[in-house]
Amino acid sequence: MGKLIVVPTPVGNLEDITLRALNVLKTCERILAEDTRTSGVLLKHFGIETPMQSHHKFNE
Repeated sequence: MGKLIVVPTPVGNLEDITLRALNVLKTCERILAEDTRTSGVLLKHFGIETPMQSHHKFNE
């Protein structure tokens, strides 16, 4: 059975993300994001290529 891991991301400075959060984002199977544009900036900044999918109240 899979796991759901909630990862907090920085609001302002991208460099405020934790090493643990980066490790989870790099090693998980898929990232679900409320706003893929904003999350994409974060992932690109850190060179993370994990597949990302949009998930918000309009597509539940």
